Amino acid sequence: MLHPDRRHLLATLGALTTAALAPWAAHAQAAWPAKPIRLVLPYAAGGPTDVVARAMAARLGEVLGQQFIVENRLGAGGNIASEFVAKAPADGYTALYHSSGIAVTPALYKKMGYDPAKDFAPVALPASIPAIFVAGPALPAEVTTMAQLVQYLKAHPGQASYGSGGIGNITHLGVELLLQGTGTTAVHVPYKGTAPAMTDLIGGRIHFMLDALSSALPFVRDQRVRALAVTSTERAAVLPQVPTVAETVLKGFSATTWHGVLLPAATPAPVVQRLSEAINQVVADPALRQQFAAQGVVLHASTPAQFDALLRTEITRWTTAARNAGVQPE
Repeated sequence: MLHPDRRHLLATLGALTTAALAPWAAHAQAAWPAKPIRLVLPYAAGGPTDVVARAMAARLGEVLGQQFIVENRLGAGGNIASEFVAKAPADGYTALYHSSGIAVTPALYKKMGYDPAKDFAPVALPASIPAIFVAGPALPAEVTTMAQLVQYLKAHPGQASYGSGGIGNITHLGVELLLQGTGTTAVHVPYKGTAPAMTDLIGGRIHFMLDALSSALPFVRDQRVRALAVTSTERAAVLPQVPTVAETVLKGFSATTWHGVLLPAATPAPVVQRLSEAINQVVADPALRQQFAAQGVVLHASTPAQFDALLRTEITRWTTAARNAGVQPE
């Protein structure tokens, strides 16, 4: 049994230690960032997500006074990059720039080295990109609206085909949500990315597909494909004449790709908040908004709490969609 004086001494030393460390911890957080930050992406350089991330990184460097170094770590459906950041030191110097694909991975893989709902501190949702349903020449010329596509699918069950960027990709599961919601069927043709699927759509080898608006926009403008509907809750500013799926055939439908910035879970809250505020400052820039709006990319402010809530909702939603579509995790 400890002597009362010894207990008092230990308690005093503990209090003094805590008091001494507190200013140091506060200073360390207040000084962030004191060196360059690594921004890790699970996507290839030059792709649509990479382009937005690099623009964000350049502006964040200006706002925070430290360089953001973009690092592309590919493989395993984004799991290599995600696991790398999840297990990185929680000091604010290694961040993940991912898309809504991070919410789909639990439905595609039995074993992952991280948990997207537990191993990250969500920071911000700087951008979102609506997807768009487009029809090709394999469909009759009179199919120019979403309602007409649904009518065609009902009249020809299982005869039309659609392309996607791969099994479990949002361009796959987004179509499955539509088919399930409208009671229709179609044959899924997965590709290694949406670019070859678009090539086959234009060539008449598949009937329709769902693609990111930023990717499909040039083909819509050139009238090589027909725009049927966008998947956002509101019409896209870049194509205001194209309605949403929700206002045409399936109320409440939404399948938008979002971009998110995440830090390791144990990152100090002040660092998370500072980075979130810096991102919100960047996305408020009218010139940057205009630059990306022309490409179908919407920039917007958010909070860590909003991102955390969305991430958890999306994981549940896409896991259910994958299960209903018969996707088997590997």
